Amino acid sequence: MLEALTGTGLAGAAGLNAYIPLLAIGLLDRYTSLITLPDSWKWLSNGWVLIILAVLLAVELVADKVPLVDHANDVIQTVVRPTAGGLAFTAGSTSETVTVTDPGSFFESKQWVPMLIGIILAGTVHLTKAAARPVVNTLTLGIGTPIVSTAEDATSATLSVVAIIIPVLVILFIGLFVWLMWWVITRRRRRARARAMAGATQYTQ
Repeated sequence: MLEALTGTGLAGAAGLNAYIPLLAIGLLDRYTSLITLPDSWKWLSNGWVLIILAVLLAVELVADKVPLVDHANDVIQTVVRPTAGGLAFTAGSTSETVTVTDPGSFFESKQWVPMLIGIILAGTVHLTKAAARPVVNTLTLGIGTPIVSTAEDATSATLSVVAIIIPVLVILFIGLFVWLMWWVITRRRRRARARAMAGATQYTQ
């Protein structure tokens, strides 16, 4: 159960920012004892990989805070974030962390399963984020873009660390995410209804 929560938290974090959870896994494995990656995933803590992830993260941090540019970035990240989520879920759920001492017991066979789960989780979070951003941009005239983006980055970083150290708290994230999905769907339906009513009014006139 803890392995699944660790993987879920890391995949969810990747849905918000593809590079933060991967960087967190690599750095914590390389410099701390909070997580120990299996040999097949040791490449994540390689120095060059960490540098590349840091550079990509820097680009993402800037691009996601500029109105209009953030939309283009979300289109590109539609492939990147789910992929990162698959990697993060698989690496996290098969690693030994401070709360999981039997790595790999949850997914002893069918290694493609955790990858697929991570892709679906990260993809769902990403699509929700991408759908919510235009609503936020419209309501705040673009002023809220960098604020919301910074909050997403902070959430991704916090969730990455929490998923490794206290995975049970990931349940709170799941609850908040379900509420966010409901909010986005409700908002979009209201906007669609308002446009339909406006169109009908113009037609009758």
